[in-house]
Amino acid sequence: MPPPSGLPALEADIRRDLALVDFPARPWSPPRTTRAGQPVLDCLVVGGGQGGLAVTFGLQREKITNVLVVDENDKDRAGPWRTFARMRTLRTPKHLTGPDLGMPSLTFRAWYEAQHGADGWERLGLIPKEMWANYLSWYRDLLGLPVRHGTRVGALRWNERERCFVAPLGGAGGEQVHARTVVLATGIDGSGYWATPEVVRDLPRTLWAHTHDAIDFAALRGQRIGVLGAGASAFDNASVALEEGAREVHLFYRRARLPNVNPYRWAEFAGFLRHLGDLDDAARWRFIHKMLEIGQLPPADTYARARRAGTFVLHGGSTWERVEAIPGGGVRVHTGKGAFELDFLIFGTGFVTDLSRRPELAEIHERIALWRDRYAPPPELAHADLARHPYLGASFEFQDQPSGSAAWLGNLFNYTFGCLLSVGFGGASISGMKYSVPKVVYGVTRRLFVEDGAAHFDTLASYRTEEFEAVES
Repeated sequence: MPPPSGLPALEADIRRDLALVDFPARPWSPPRTTRAGQPVLDCLVVGGGQGGLAVTFGLQREKITNVLVVDENDKDRAGPWRTFARMRTLRTPKHLTGPDLGMPSLTFRAWYEAQHGADGWERLGLIPKEMWANYLSWYRDLLGLPVRHGTRVGALRWNERERCFVAPLGGAGGEQVHARTVVLATGIDGSGYWATPEVVRDLPRTLWAHTHDAIDFAALRGQRIGVLGAGASAFDNASVALEEGAREVHLFYRRARLPNVNPYRWAEFAGFLRHLGDLDDAARWRFIHKMLEIGQLPPADTYARARRAGTFVLHGGSTWERVEAIPGGGVRVHTGKGAFELDFLIFGTGFVTDLSRRPELAEIHERIALWRDRYAPPPELAHADLARHPYLGASFEFQDQPSGSAAWLGNLFNYTFGCLLSVGFGGASISGMKYSVPKVVYGVTRRLFVEDGAAHFDTLASYRTEEFEAVES
């Protein structure tokens, strides 16, 4: 097989590929300012991880370049890959595509083979998470995507007079930007918040952490750790604790036995990934409810890693009934199968969907339609968290309450895990990006063109570029 060509050669190929498919090449969205002369973005993308970057690239290809991407993390630390993701590799197969938007030379595989060759690709198993983060950083820089790091977006509000959103950046009294459309690409918890069980509400914060927290695992060396949850992140954190020297880890979960079937692997086919959102409400609810009912299992390698890392004890069917701090240090967990004395707790309890908890939606969440406003499932399929999911349009756009008058919500796009019930896998799921990114891009460009329809007609009416010199007959 040919040797690696190196990244410079690949980058030259990408630039040529982009030039070859650069039609139409004309920017078309007319610039806009507020009445006070402030510039108005065509699109503000909140979140500089894989979803936000891919959407921005998609907009660039459609000649929408008046775009700003903001991310609250430092450069190269957007997304979970260098922060709270504690698995060793991605869960998805290495052949996945998505951010490339159909350009073979921009795929992870092309990037990897340019450095390690085709033989190296064949030897690669799953993609190491840090390598995926490196790929995304390279992708961002090569494509010149306009990302501002270390910038948090506050509560969005709609300015009806200016027909745009106002987005505060960096807190109260700071900078504000105006944007005709906004894409929220804020990750897996971007439609809610990380959940901790009510049973530990009064427990001192020094005795527990959530899996998304920055955890000092070295400080847990020699300790007895309790982990609540049966998903992949719970097992990842158990593994790291044991690898860093924890004396023992006890993992508790409600189910009598661990799920060992992964519905997300089943879902990785074009029909589901592209067309879930085309089903009626009852069918979409039934599909996603069944996936949640099956449960999110720890992948086989994740399970094996935890089992071989040290003293690791599973406690199935062990709902936590009461938790109390022990005088002098530690914590006692009471379950239906007895009490356990531990030194520290880690919660792998996932996230809760609740738009009212999102700071960027603080002033407008009450106007957003939720699934409970549009669909009532049969009693046997009731699910409180699904009912709180936003009821999105086909392009991931928010929609107004049935009795409301906030049509402008269609200019705000939810490219977070909260899209699952309405449209399927989005920006927080790599396997869905191939199909979901073009839908978001279409939604943004559609809003921009339709709103400017009259202005575009005026340019047609005044168009005078002659193709040849007219001859009098």
